Amino acid sequence: MKHSFLWNAGCYLVSGATLVTLVACAPVPIKSTPPVSQTQGASNPKFAESIPFVLPTQGHVIYRFDGKTRKGIGIGGADGTPVVAAADGVVVHAGTLRGYGNMIILKHNEVFLTAYAHNRKLLVSEDQRVTAGQKIAEMGSAASDVTKLHFEMRKRGVAVDPETYLTFSGTNPPRAKTP
Repeated sequence: MKHSFLWNAGCYLVSGATLVTLVACAPVPIKSTPPVSQTQGASNPKFAESIPFVLPTQGHVIYRFDGKTRKGIGIGGADGTPVVAAADGVVVHAGTLRGYGNMIILKHNEVFLTAYAHNRKLLVSEDQRVTAGQKIAEMGSAASDVTKLHFEMRKRGVAVDPETYLTFSGTNPPRAKTP
């Protein structure tokens, strides 16, 4: 099955285990993602602007989203630490991607995508449905010099700060280690 989705302000097509950038459609939004009114989003989960997201792994935040060079957060931990789906969704990519190593991309609805990078082992396959909290990978250091999970979120194709959407067990997210 082929999936198309908006990632890094470019249009991508996934076919099998290959993630292909379609440069020609980079400035054009995906047609399957229409504008959504507040009432449509509230009544239809397919277009929900707010869904519950859980922390995808245990560890400490080693870097935070800045919207420029950091399009996500880094969560450091031990090799093999479980990585879980942050919310219910469908796997649209499970494979390697340059700079991200072993990576999973989940499509949660027409609004949100999440990405889980640098994994040691992927435990899901494309087109598979997953539930929030389901183990999807094991933390690793693929395409990285440190064991971590690089976690990104896209809202309508635009990178957003995952920490504003994640539910943490305490009142505050784990603190980033200072360099």
